[in-house]
Amino acid sequence: MQVERRFHAVSVLINGKVLVSGGLRSDSGSINNAELYDPLTGLWTMTGNMNQARDGHTSSVLTNGKVLVCGGDQDSRDTLNTTELYDPLTEFWTMTGNMNVRRQEHIASVVTNGKVLVTGGERSYAGTVLDKAELYDPSTETWNVTGSMHYARFQHRASVLNNGKVLVTGGIRSDGGVVSTTELCDPSTGKWKVTGSMMYPRYGHTSSVLANGNVLVTGGGTNTSVSFDSIELYDPLTGNWTTVDNMHFERSDHTGCTLPNGNVIVTGGQYYYDDTNTVELYNTSIETFKSIVNINDVQSLHKPRVQGVRVGD
Repeated sequence: MQVERRFHAVSVLINGKVLVSGGLRSDSGSINNAELYDPLTGLWTMTGNMNQARDGHTSSVLTNGKVLVCGGDQDSRDTLNTTELYDPLTEFWTMTGNMNVRRQEHIASVVTNGKVLVTGGERSYAGTVLDKAELYDPSTETWNVTGSMHYARFQHRASVLNNGKVLVTGGIRSDGGVVSTTELCDPSTGKWKVTGSMMYPRYGHTSSVLANGNVLVTGGGTNTSVSFDSIELYDPLTGNWTTVDNMHFERSDHTGCTLPNGNVIVTGGQYYYDDTNTVELYNTSIETFKSIVNINDVQSLHKPRVQGVRVGD
């Protein structure tokens, strides 16, 4: 990239380019610039700046091709409720409707009707943890509050299931404890329902929807360790979780992407307090991981959220 950054957000655009927005720099605080990566040329170019500097935000590609950026933190001082739209055709950003709640470290999911569901997060850095959720309607550029989650959480994960419901898993609660609870939101009603708890509490994990509709959760941090190797499968038909073969490497804040052949590739992340460049492939037919060639650069908090929500963070 042309600009060093962390805690930024990333989206893969419909044209195949990758949009990186905002983030935090140690020498200048939160930043508002954005850049594009072209996988055909391997080049990075600067694009239009956001209207506000932000980090810890989310970035979601809408069905019309525009990108919705939500909330985040500004210089560890102000948590934002503002949102912006990026138009890949003009490369300009415009402000859109404000969220009802200021939040950072939340999760945003584009649901089947094209709306965007935002869940949880923190109201401020090391502040109130939220159970609030709301939906963005691109046709009106407005936000509507839905029912609240049963459990406040941040650094959780969310996946849009094949039935259109959104599965929220794990995260950290207000007292700093890590949770194993999971719940389902029906975007058509805005109501939440508790479903089966994971076998292990975790945050900073991945949550990938498989071709058969099940959800694969990998790694993350726990109450006693910043990374571990456990993986679990969620069955939406029963609401139950089962454990399967562990990964070869412990990791958290990594990424998990479901490939066209149905397998899942897991990359990078954090191993204890060190970054890792290890890569593993989950074979869905035999339910096991195998280690493959490492990525060239060590990456942590990189998040190419092809799994449902936000390369780099």
